[in-house]
Amino acid sequence: MPRFGVRSSLLIALATVLGCGVRYGFAGGGLPSNIRTMAVMPFDNQTTSPEVQRELLDLMRRELQRRLGVRDASESRADAVVRGVISAYDVDVPVAVSANPSQAVTARRRLQVTIDVEIVQQANGRVLFQRKGMRGEGDYDERAEPDGRRKAIEKIVNDIVEGAQSQW
Repeated sequence: MPRFGVRSSLLIALATVLGCGVRYGFAGGGLPSNIRTMAVMPFDNQTTSPEVQRELLDLMRRELQRRLGVRDASESRADAVVRGVISAYDVDVPVAVSANPSQAVTARRRLQVTIDVEIVQQANGRVLFQRKGMRGEGDYDERAEPDGRRKAIEKIVNDIVEGAQSQW
């Protein structure tokens, strides 16, 4: 009786599964299959930073389309709507200070953005994804706040996409 290696066994198992018509994939990104369009509404900005609202909206629209496979749509035509509130924007969280006064950069800072977000299916009002107090952080050099804001927003958007994908 011939001995099969691990590689051969895996190939046989894969061929068996595929031959039986079993399909497995990540189509739809964990959202219901009827969610093809999504409206991302500007988040209610309760902070003093107008930039955070625009940057969050732009990145969220782009990444939800790209990573969840949905198309952008107006609220009245969308299968699902993304809404939220930007509740905190803290730019002055010290991280580290340089002891060398001759360095141009004397401190590292951490920026924190906190939001509440929900994705709602329009047809039935079902909440597909919801998080309160979701926080993104971004470290940046002193006087480079936009870098920290970009990192914090990227973290938040990534967490939203991953959360929506995990809704099986």
